[in-house]
Amino acid sequence: MAFQPYTPKPITDIFTSGDTDINRRECRRTKPMKVLALGLGRTGTASLRTALKELGFDDCYHMMSASVENPPDCLMWSDALAAKYDGKGTFGREQWDQLFGHCQAICDWPCVAFAKELIQAYPEAKVLVTTRDVDSWHSSTMKTVHWRATENELKFVAKFDWAAGMYQPMLSKFWTEFWEGDFEKNGKRRYREYYDEVRSLVPKENLLEYKMGEGWKPLCDFLEVPVPEGKKFPRTNDTDGFVDRCRKRNRMQMLNVLFRATVVGGGFAAIVFSATMTVRRFFGGRGSLFS
Repeated sequence: MAFQPYTPKPITDIFTSGDTDINRRECRRTKPMKVLALGLGRTGTASLRTALKELGFDDCYHMMSASVENPPDCLMWSDALAAKYDGKGTFGREQWDQLFGHCQAICDWPCVAFAKELIQAYPEAKVLVTTRDVDSWHSSTMKTVHWRATENELKFVAKFDWAAGMYQPMLSKFWTEFWEGDFEKNGKRRYREYYDEVRSLVPKENLLEYKMGEGWKPLCDFLEVPVPEGKKFPRTNDTDGFVDRCRKRNRMQMLNVLFRATVVGGGFAAIVFSATMTVRRFFGGRGSLFS
């Protein structure tokens, strides 16, 4: 999985035209890192990302940065995961600056797998965690990210699509390692262990524990920025919307594959046939691939 070479985005990927194609391995830091938001995903991290950007901490890194915004980021995440869990290669401040050099803040997974490393790499950054009742968090995560990390549709699309081929192996590796091979069984225990670990790494007076619904003031006070006037705290990434977005992206990526096969011609005839048959099998009971 690790050290996969960068390849440019195919010009035929017209159904995911919003995906950018930046090789982060060639990037450097252009902005100071100011905020490490190290709460686990499904604790309000998408809303927090929007809030941090509203407060001027732009960009704020999130799983969506790699999954749908700039898929080649997944190559560096795979490098980082291989260094941490397999002892292959090294991944330190230089590499984090390549990956996050355009960001003033980070949040969500897979960042959380590297809480200790990021706190050490950016000691000047403020640290906060979003929290949530562990039972409701586990239920929400089972229906969303656990589903995404284990779904057969994504595994199939990754065999052929440029972006999914980088994203799915990285997501699967992260999900397997972080939850010790079984999220359903180990998720709640690892949740508690993870937050205890972060608390042990950051002095209490330097750590903000934040829950969605507390509004702007505690966040702004901690970050020493003014409260936005006349603006409600953002709320995004609900459970139903998550699954719908993922399934739509699967369809768009399969359309990329079919279009590329059509344009290239003969050499991809087998892909067209295989993809069409599998699309019918996977999507047949859930509406048309083109809907």
